[in-house]
Amino acid sequence: MKRILITGARSYIGTNVEQYLMRYNAGIGKEEYRVDSISQRGEMWETYSFSAYDAVFHVTGIAHVDVGEADAGMKASYYEVNRDLAVQTAQKAKREGVRQFIYMSSVIVYGDGGAFGERKHITAETPANPSNFYGDSKLQAEQLLSSLADDRFQVALVRSPFVYGANCKGNYQTLRKIAGKTPVFPLVENERSMIYIENLAEFIRMLVDSGRGGLFFPQNAKYAATSRMVEMIGQARGKKIWLWKGLNPVVKLVAGSRGKLGQMTNKAFGNMTVDQGLSRRDFDGYQIYTLEESIRTTEQASGSLEV
Repeated sequence: MKRILITGARSYIGTNVEQYLMRYNAGIGKEEYRVDSISQRGEMWETYSFSAYDAVFHVTGIAHVDVGEADAGMKASYYEVNRDLAVQTAQKAKREGVRQFIYMSSVIVYGDGGAFGERKHITAETPANPSNFYGDSKLQAEQLLSSLADDRFQVALVRSPFVYGANCKGNYQTLRKIAGKTPVFPLVENERSMIYIENLAEFIRMLVDSGRGGLFFPQNAKYAATSRMVEMIGQARGKKIWLWKGLNPVVKLVAGSRGKLGQMTNKAFGNMTVDQGLSRRDFDGYQIYTLEESIRTTEQASGSLEV
């Protein structure tokens, strides 16, 4: 049996991974995984013993916000939580005999995605190049955590793309709102790496089983296009959404404008992909759900579309 400690109680990823492992136990009829989670708000976590655990899955962190509106205090908090707290947690895990530390990082360490019409593809040779303090705090954490690794303490760095699933926050909810309001949407054939939360949970299960460290790039088996996702969300809700290339010149025009609207358009219709070879070189079989299946499952478990 593997004992896993998740730091970041009530976090979206941590909660879903824990629930997935409990369902896995039920499915095989035995307790293959014992999972506990702790909050790292305050200092009480420092007195909690890590010694009984095989792995610590560290998901505590500050998520991406509008970095353009962040003040100096907010920037400092990103480094305190995403970097310093991660290192302190790993040091404690190492002192107390934990064999594997898994850090939830992000492809944001490579900077922003490509703009509308521009390709950005990440390979093994692509250097990390964060474009803001969020990505930089993650990259600095990776570098410091890697220095702690040795034969008795494996450090796994998980550079995840956008994570989505039922009741997730962020950009997926924006697409749901759009699907609920519009009968027509631009047909832009962009590509983005993404990962469904259940696929990520299975990847983490396999990673824990392996006990390995290193750099990992889990993602869905196929890239996603924003237009197709809006269409699939509509289909899952029994609504027909027409995709029309005639709107693409408007998208291009807005994407080329300055200001927040242009940034949002590039973020929605831009490109950022991770080479699929990187995602399959270490583990295979974790991509349980296709994109279409994951959208249907997400919508079945989610609330009504906003209209």
